[in-house]
Amino acid sequence: MHGNQELYLTYLNGPDVAQLALTDDEILDAVEEGLRAQGAKGGAVIEPRVHLEPNPEFRGHFNVLRGYLATAPGRAEGYAGVKVVGDYIDNYQRGLPSEMALLNLFDPRNGQPLAVVDAAGITDMRTGAVTALGAKYLARKDSKVLGHVGARGTAYWNVRLLDRLFDFEEIRIHSRRPESREAFAERLRRDLDKEIVVTEDWQSCLEGADIMVEASRLEKPTPLLKTEWVKPGALVVPYGTQSAIEITLTDVMDKMVVDDWGQCKGGKLGSLRAHVESGKLSEESLHAELCQIVTGERPGRERDEETILFWHRGLSLSDVALGAAMLEKADRLGIGQRLRYA
Repeated sequence: MHGNQELYLTYLNGPDVAQLALTDDEILDAVEEGLRAQGAKGGAVIEPRVHLEPNPEFRGHFNVLRGYLATAPGRAEGYAGVKVVGDYIDNYQRGLPSEMALLNLFDPRNGQPLAVVDAAGITDMRTGAVTALGAKYLARKDSKVLGHVGARGTAYWNVRLLDRLFDFEEIRIHSRRPESREAFAERLRRDLDKEIVVTEDWQSCLEGADIMVEASRLEKPTPLLKTEWVKPGALVVPYGTQSAIEITLTDVMDKMVVDDWGQCKGGKLGSLRAHVESGKLSEESLHAELCQIVTGERPGRERDEETILFWHRGLSLSDVALGAAMLEKADRLGIGQRLRYA
């Protein structure tokens, strides 16, 4: 079938990815390059994510993200990539992560499989990087107070990478289960070497913060983030799968930015789904996609008093860009396994 040619691919498992120990700046740089490619003509292709829901009784689903980057670290031809990520809300009861994933990378010119990468860490890192890069361009430069709801894997990288850029004076966190928020706070205290305020409720966590991030895991849409808590000049980043915001949130925004409008305007999941369906967020009211701001095609924050919303659904391109950076570093350091494909 493959003639006489032997074909190999690289496998990076979870311990391999941990051993790579990507720095905050390596993560941010890789994802920002992916955004730059998205904004460049012919630099990338994004297909809207699709879902697989095996059985409602399992209380989970799979997201399938697909994308192509024309160039990538260590590889001028770039990569085609498909990431499959399982999202199961009861996994903590089984001692398993709520999100587990694999990223498959291919040669875009001929379809040859090039790599399989454990993508649970990639998902968390790239999500945190997109949150942080959104804030880099859209938050006030003097933002000193972060309010963050949610304690899952992506939450850690949200806070860590945001703090890398802003060096906050106050970080407040909240999540539904006391044990999860306390463990989250301990990890952040250890890794960031600063005090973390653990709050008992959403309001004391978010109200009046310069940057408000909502990364909750709700079973059904519940308006727990109140519009009245948003102060003028704040950046609000809601990206929970089920909406936690009021329908009025978009009314107080001077600018609304998304990562990819194609992914935001369809499907049944996402924190601003009701706002899209009611016309409060539309192609007309959308200020920009983040990639347009990164490339300079559209302005980011222009005034301190602007109140800005940034909604990201998760980009396949940031998975591919981060996976490519990992492969390039793994090759340099001799990390990973070479598996025969054919």
